[in-house]
Amino acid sequence: MQNAFLRVCRCADRATLVVCGGAGLVLAVMVLVNVVLRYGFGWGSIKLQDLAAYAFAVFLITSLPVTLARGGHVRVEVLSERLPSGYLRAADTIALFVFVIPLFGLIIWAGWNDLLFVWSIREGSLTSGGLGGLWLVKTMLPVASALMILQGVAAVLAPPARPDDAPGKGAAT
Repeated sequence: MQNAFLRVCRCADRATLVVCGGAGLVLAVMVLVNVVLRYGFGWGSIKLQDLAAYAFAVFLITSLPVTLARGGHVRVEVLSERLPSGYLRAADTIALFVFVIPLFGLIIWAGWNDLLFVWSIREGSLTSGGLGGLWLVKTMLPVASALMILQGVAAVLAPPARPDDAPGKGAAT
């Protein structure tokens, strides 16, 4: 059962990585296109600006579970380098249950009614003449929150590759 869960988390991580990378690529291209069009040709597009903003939002929110799955989160502990790996695993487990699950669970719970509303009206751009589909971008927040919870649990459940490895490394890569 645990191995099946970890496989699902790895597949979710790979899909999230593709979405995150695609959004980063779209963001870079759209910023370049917008700059060239505006300063090279004196022409701009609200829809292209919206696409860059949407890509930035998706890139930012999906980078969180991708980073957590790879153990790339920042540790603020001063002594963790000198402590055994068992301490780090225990600290990660406590952090998962005290911070990650409650925080991202709250994001899902508190934003659920707003998400249902934006889906019901198919919310579009906030600017006149802008790109539609903002409701799809806003959907990424609870999706990424659920992925954060999944990747946090996977990081705690996955055995470290070597005893010296930091917890979470290789959990869902």
